[in-house]
Amino acid sequence: MLAQIFNLLDMALRIYSFGLIIYIFMSWFPGARESAFGSFLAKICEPYLEPFRKIIPPLGMIDLSPLVGILVINLARPGLWELYRFIAY
Repeated sequence: MLAQIFNLLDMALRIYSFGLIIYIFMSWFPGARESAFGSFLAKICEPYLEPFRKIIPPLGMIDLSPLVGILVINLARPGLWELYRFIAY
């Protein structure tokens, strides 16, 4: 049961990081973020990215905060499994 919960959390983190990647690529297409799907992703991604934007200023027109956000998620996933090993054994 506990392993299934951690698998679900791991999958949620993967899906969220893919959502962030899609959100990043939507900025390359005019009007994509104004679509229904774009506004849905904005509601999900922007609250997570905002603290990173406060710490990391944009470099010209390049915003590095989504990349840092994805990196944090990818670093958290192995930590999630270490937590599972600690709890389960």
